[in-house]
Amino acid sequence: MSLTGFTDPLWLLLIAVVAVLAIGYLVVQRVRVRDTKRFTNLELLERVAPRRPGWQRHIPPAMLAVGLILLSIALAGPTAEQKVPRNRATVMLVMDVSLSMNSTDIPPSRLAAAQSAAKSFADQLTPGVNLGLIEFAGSATVLVSPTTDRNQVKAGIDALKPAEATATGDAIAAAVQAIQSFGKLLTGADGPPPARIVLLSDGRENNPADPNAPRGAYTQAKAAHQAQMPISGIYFGTKGGTADIDGQQEDVPGDEQQMQQIARLSGGDSYDAHSAGQLQNVYNSLASQIGYETKQVDASQPWLALGTLISLLSVAASVLITQRIS
Repeated sequence: MSLTGFTDPLWLLLIAVVAVLAIGYLVVQRVRVRDTKRFTNLELLERVAPRRPGWQRHIPPAMLAVGLILLSIALAGPTAEQKVPRNRATVMLVMDVSLSMNSTDIPPSRLAAAQSAAKSFADQLTPGVNLGLIEFAGSATVLVSPTTDRNQVKAGIDALKPAEATATGDAIAAAVQAIQSFGKLLTGADGPPPARIVLLSDGRENNPADPNAPRGAYTQAKAAHQAQMPISGIYFGTKGGTADIDGQQEDVPGDEQQMQQIARLSGGDSYDAHSAGQLQNVYNSLASQIGYETKQVDASQPWLALGTLISLLSVAASVLITQRIS
């Protein structure tokens, strides 16, 4: 029963009242002992005074005090943090399909491993999250608009095919536009649903070559930040990767720093995955972050139940120990 706050903490003042009653009880007990000792004929006292229980007689009032304290806490409206599934959110999964994704440094290939992990990610997302899919190489294409139909997204993932060049900025711009268009359909009293872009790439943008160009990745990452769409950037690959490009084996080491900068400029987080297992762990973490939100929920029920139970037990203990309700 961990607590993070109270909705009406003034009720906690009742604990002070319980403390005053407890002090009063102790004072009465001391006065009773003192008056008993003043009785000079102790032998006569033992014959005329009823035999009272020993220390056990203090159990019922002690239990009652504990019960009242717990009930006071319940009345104060304790709250606790709890992860609850999101009812509304939009995620665009943006996947690099440039020729470097053919590299087999991550078997069977970067693209095949990324496809497998992406489908698992789609399955893990909570039902209330709308998921869309974009592929990009020399240009970006929205394959699946945001939807709760996971089979449609997974079919799109299976259909990914490698192509030339890497236009990361165009992909980010396409994701922002797709989310904004979809958000207009769902905007309610609370505004459009929260959105996230999950960008996976193994390399440096080369279309355009300058990421600060109007179409560049850095420029579009800043635009995503202004649109309140943070990017979770995933670098996927190894420094020793090679791929068949135009019939020649070329080194495709990728660029972790560029992915980190894209995520930072958008207000998001960056991740490095150098194996299929690491990529799966990244997606597992993202599914938990995106699919659930932490809310303050009412936590008074356990305190109310326990306080009521202990209070009732104090009455039963009083009857059993003193043969009367004290």
